[in-house]
Amino acid sequence: MELTLHYCFITIDDGDQALAFYRDALGLELRNDVAYGGARWLTMGPKTQPDVNIVLETVNADPNVAPEDLEALNDLLAKGLLRAVVLATPDCDATFEQVRSSGAEVIQEPIDQPYGVRDCAFRDPAGNMVRFAQLKG
Repeated sequence: MELTLHYCFITIDDGDQALAFYRDALGLELRNDVAYGGARWLTMGPKTQPDVNIVLETVNADPNVAPEDLEALNDLLAKGLLRAVVLATPDCDATFEQVRSSGAEVIQEPIDQPYGVRDCAFRDPAGNMVRFAQLKG
C-alpha cells in the first residue's frame, strides 16, 4: 500500500488572524478560502509541496458536534492544549528569527534535542503549538 499525506486539519478561532500567521509569517500559500454557515475553512500549503494541504478550520466547522463538545474544544483551544503541526526547515535558527519577528508567541527557542533534531516552537494566534524541526547530521 502506498500512502501520501493529502490533508491535515488545524482548529482555529479566527480565520483572518490564522491567515495572517500561516501565510504572512510562515510563507504558506492560500489555496482555498471557504465560508459557510458561520464556519470557515482556509486551505494552505507549502509552495514546494502542492499535494500537501493544511486546512485551518474554525471551531464550529462540524455542524454535528454536540454543544458540550464544542464548548470543550473551545476550552482546550483557549488553553493552548491543541498541537498543530511540525514543519521541517533546513535552518531552525533562521526560521526562528523570521517567525519571532512576526510577533508570534515563542514557546521554545531553538535547542538540540536528544532524538536528532534542532527545533523550536511557537503558538499560532488561536493558541495551537507549531513546531519547526531541522534534522541534525
